[in-house]
Amino acid sequence: MEESICLEGFAAVKGALTGGFREMAQILIDPKRDDRGITWLRREAERRGVRVKNETREELDRLAESHGHGGVLAFVGQRRSLSAEELLPDADSPFIVMLDGIEDPYNLGFAIRALWAAGVDGLVLRHRDWLSATTVIARSSAGASELMPTAEVSSPDEGAEIFRTLGLKIAVTTKEKNSRSLYETDLTVPLFLLIGGERRGVKRSFLDRADLLLEIPYGRDFRQSLGAASAASILGFEVLRQREVRREKSV
Repeated sequence: MEESICLEGFAAVKGALTGGFREMAQILIDPKRDDRGITWLRREAERRGVRVKNETREELDRLAESHGHGGVLAFVGQRRSLSAEELLPDADSPFIVMLDGIEDPYNLGFAIRALWAAGVDGLVLRHRDWLSATTVIARSSAGASELMPTAEVSSPDEGAEIFRTLGLKIAVTTKEKNSRSLYETDLTVPLFLLIGGERRGVKRSFLDRADLLLEIPYGRDFRQSLGAASAASILGFEVLRQREVRREKSV
């Protein structure tokens, strides 16, 4: 294993173990912690050939970045990135989201958690070194970042071109004059959605490429953008709602 990353907490370690996108060197567990989750973790690690070692809470505290690990750590390798094609499910209407311009790893983790819960098929991120932020992202996403199939591109424009050739509609949230409420837009189509950070926004080149310009309607006059995690929750679950309605009608 070339590089060793320390993941902290049961949810993050479980995500890495079941996600299968990383090589796992070993899992360290406080022997005083003995519950059903830990029993499952020990059995699953044994089944997958991952070493489990008992370690004192003091030693875990020394190895971890924080004391919020709950008695569970894992040392893992770099994440294996997927191709764009590998993100597409067998279903006929994939939903892929690109998160871009989110500088705070906690916010990125919160957004990924919401998208995973909403049933997003795959995540796209811009090429960058996430090594130093991996622990925070895994913890703040409750392990969802370790479960989410993820690909990397050089820019949102590149992502749009790749997924357009794969048959997806390109969508983005923006306050343009010709934007349309997401609640009045058909989001059951194969979809590649860009969610940008509230500081940098979305470049004009991407807006010009987009098929769908979406707006999240507010309940009052408020000129500020929502945070990425809030926007991800609203968008992800509206897509889920529309697709559930369509599925029920087709039965």
